Amino acid sequence: MNSEDLKRRVAITELIGWVLFWAMMLAVEVQDYQRNGGKYYWQPVLWELSSAVVISVLLYALNPVLNDQTLMRTPRRWFARVLLWHPLVCVVFVIAVFAIRHLVYAAMGHQYLHEPWDKVFLYETIKLSLFLSLFYVIFFGIQSYMLLVDEREKATQALAQLQKAQLKRLTQQMQPHFLFNALNTISSLMYSDLKAADTAISRLAELLRSSLDLNQADTASLQKEVEMLQAYAELMSLRFVDRVVIRWQLDSASLSCLVPVLALQTLLENTFKHTVEKNSRLTTVDIQSRIEHEMLELIVQDDIGVLKSNEGGVGLNNLRQRLASIYCERAQLTIEVRAGGGVRTTLLIPMQHANK
Repeated sequence: MNSEDLKRRVAITELIGWVLFWAMMLAVEVQDYQRNGGKYYWQPVLWELSSAVVISVLLYALNPVLNDQTLMRTPRRWFARVLLWHPLVCVVFVIAVFAIRHLVYAAMGHQYLHEPWDKVFLYETIKLSLFLSLFYVIFFGIQSYMLLVDEREKATQALAQLQKAQLKRLTQQMQPHFLFNALNTISSLMYSDLKAADTAISRLAELLRSSLDLNQADTASLQKEVEMLQAYAELMSLRFVDRVVIRWQLDSASLSCLVPVLALQTLLENTFKHTVEKNSRLTTVDIQSRIEHEMLELIVQDDIGVLKSNEGGVGLNNLRQRLASIYCERAQLTIEVRAGGGVRTTLLIPMQHANK
């Protein structure tokens, strides 16, 4: 429930409470009047209704002061400002209420009798002061809580916007990083194999078009990610001819899962940078996906790589930050040496399906 819905419900509850309070006061007044042998039941109704109407109008007029959020942040100032208006409220209340009663009594052919005015003002002021003191305390408590809820929602929204902006920045950082690597690949092919360079440019166009289709999204389905990754893998295979074999082992059930954009590509880039590029021997790269215990596991591993303490660089550091922004502590990225040789990079994220 957002703060606006909560405010609406609180306002309705306050209105119902206000009506029920005066209904109770009216019932008590009528019963007392009946026990005292009264015959004209419109009189106790008039007494309570006149009080209810006048105090409601006065509190409505006082609404700018009562709902001043700046003052409400400092309770002492809020109560001081409210109490500053209190004498005027009491005087206007007594005059208005008794004027209404005198007018209605006269219209009904009766005379409204009461204590001398000095005693009336004293009694009504004391009674009204006790009532308003209780009202102010309750009102301040409710409004302070509403202000706290509103501030907390604003803080939550601000944090979400900050995280979204940070995630967008990190995602955008990946694009020039990837483009730099792709252009380097094409540049190297231009001097050795023009046909391969032409094919590489076509694959790069496919990658850029796919990237635009994602419209700078934070996540995409694994199916779309794999389509981009296959174009990237072919692009890199053109550069490292006869030096890399890529094997795909993808669980079909995992293809509808959401993954961070360019996540797999980052892992494969890391393998090309630290293994394929630095070895003249044939490298076999396995790309796997599977679902286990409501988690999506993505693996990119090679058979001859050597793990270094400083392995990672811009791509993996960027990916780690994006994972933290999207999944907090629920995602894991690990790099380890395989038992049979080579390096395995594993990305473990919560399973989330893309909307169909």
